[in-house]
Amino acid sequence: MSSIEIIALALGALTIASALMVVLSMHPVRSVLYLILTFFLISANYVLLNAQFLAIVNIVVYAGAIMVLFLFVLMLLNLSKDNEPRASNIMKLAASLAAGALVIVLVAALKDAIYLPVVENVQGNSQGLVENLGQLLFTKYVLPFETSSVLFIAAMVGAVLLSKKEKQIID
Repeated sequence: MSSIEIIALALGALTIASALMVVLSMHPVRSVLYLILTFFLISANYVLLNAQFLAIVNIVVYAGAIMVLFLFVLMLLNLSKDNEPRASNIMKLAASLAAGALVIVLVAALKDAIYLPVVENVQGNSQGLVENLGQLLFTKYVLPFETSSVLFIAAMVGAVLLSKKEKQIID
C-alpha cells in the first residue's frame, strides 16, 4: 500500500469514529465539537482527492458558519437533563423499529446498486478544480452566478433592515 492509501484509510477511520462520537456523546456541545472535527476530516479527504476548493468551502460553510450557529443555539437553549422529558418504553420501541426499518431499506437499496470499477491513474489538473470552476462560472454559467449574487445581496440588505431598530419619536 502506498502512503496516500494509508493516509486515506486513517482519515476514513477517524472520520467514522468522530461521526460515531457525534451520535454517542451525551453532551450536546461536545456533539457539535465532534461534528466540527468530522467536517475537518472530510475536508482532509477532499484535499487527498485534489479538490482543494471543495475542502475550503466545506470548512468555511459547514465547520465555520453552521456549526457556530449550532453552538449559539445550544448555549442559548441551556439544555440540561432536568428539563429533558423521559422517553417511554413505547417511544423507545418505536425508535428501534424505525431504525431497523431504515437499515433494511438501505441494505435492500445497496444490494441492487451497480458498483463501478475502480479507475487507476486518473490524470487530473495539478492545480485542482478551482481554475476550471472559475472559468465555467464566468463563461457558461455567468447568468445564474450573477443572479445568485444579487439574491445574496438582497438577503443581506433584508437582514440589516430587519435587525435595525426603529427610532422612537419622542413627542
